[in-house]
Amino acid sequence: MASLRITRLLFLFSLFFSSEFGFLRRASALGINYGQVANNLPAPGDVVTLLSSLGISKTRIYDMNPQVLTAFANSGIEIIVTVPNDAVGQLTNPQQALQWVTANIKPYVPATKITGISVGNEIYSTGDEALTSSLVPAMAAIHQALSRYGLDSTIHVSSASSLAVLQNSYPPSLGAFEPELASTIAPFLRFLAETNSPFWINAYPYFAYKDDPTSIPLDYVLANPNSGMVDPYTKLHYDNMLYAQVDAVVVAMSRLGYAGVEVRVSETGWPSKGDENEYGATVENARAYNRNLLVRQLKDEGTPLRPNQGLEVYLFALFNEDMKPGPASERNYGLYQPDMTMAYNVGLAATSKTTSTASVSTIFSSSAKAYKLELGNLLSCLVVLSLTLQVLMTRAL
Repeated sequence: MASLRITRLLFLFSLFFSSEFGFLRRASALGINYGQVANNLPAPGDVVTLLSSLGISKTRIYDMNPQVLTAFANSGIEIIVTVPNDAVGQLTNPQQALQWVTANIKPYVPATKITGISVGNEIYSTGDEALTSSLVPAMAAIHQALSRYGLDSTIHVSSASSLAVLQNSYPPSLGAFEPELASTIAPFLRFLAETNSPFWINAYPYFAYKDDPTSIPLDYVLANPNSGMVDPYTKLHYDNMLYAQVDAVVVAMSRLGYAGVEVRVSETGWPSKGDENEYGATVENARAYNRNLLVRQLKDEGTPLRPNQGLEVYLFALFNEDMKPGPASERNYGLYQPDMTMAYNVGLAATSKTTSTASVSTIFSSSAKAYKLELGNLLSCLVVLSLTLQVLMTRAL
């Protein structure tokens, strides 16, 4: 009888942990971009420690920095690396691509968990026809080089695009690529389909709001509670702009016959500061956007068009980068300052160095006081459960 009670208690104990702490384990679904256009960033090893303490298991860098790749060895953190735009042209040559993979990928795997190669960044928006026409041949050559080392099944080859590749994104059901890209985007999509690689999109609802703050509801852009919009053709309901933008990309690919290619968000974020004419660039809005996105990531949400396929998202960015050119907002997308203090709190809190679980307490508590009370109650429950279990086990013996 006592053994039966113990079994039941163990079941309740496991159920308690799965319900109360399930969100902590799922925080590992979150990815973040680790930009390095700054002169005051922490050492790569310290960055690994920070990401591990937050439970963030995916990151993306914009180069092939050997110090970063070495620091990430044996961390378990997945990393997407990037071929700089100015190197894409020469990698159309299979021999050059093989040399590049031999020098920049092979020495680091499998210790460093490289899972993707972005061949350039936002190439289709550069207006450079020679660069655009080189993209797919370079991707194919790099993929072939990876296959020489047996890495083609574990490392995706793709290229991150901006939302500017779309001629139309609203409503999502009318999503379509720019006509002038038709001759180059189709081979790109064919390559992704053949290699089971994702379409990476850099999508920023902030830009849409900044350009038209009087017409676009802020809550819809921030993914705060709102009435949303209904696509007049599909009748699907959208409660945030990011999901609508992603589904517009899905529709655009479908028009070209590539509905099966997965869309992943390689960049999205919100600046915490901007110039006077950069409407909406505030700490409050940045906190709301990224916190709401984090909550949805924890739920493994899909978009209305693909509700059963969790949308993979990489936040931009980990740090504020003081050397980025352009308006003030460009230097203020970071969740953290270069000294590794929070720029603002979205709910991620570093745990001790001996654990790699993220605490997202502030998402589930309206205030620090409420959180402390909740934590106290939780610890009390754990103590009672532990003592009860000990008593039952003693009686069973």
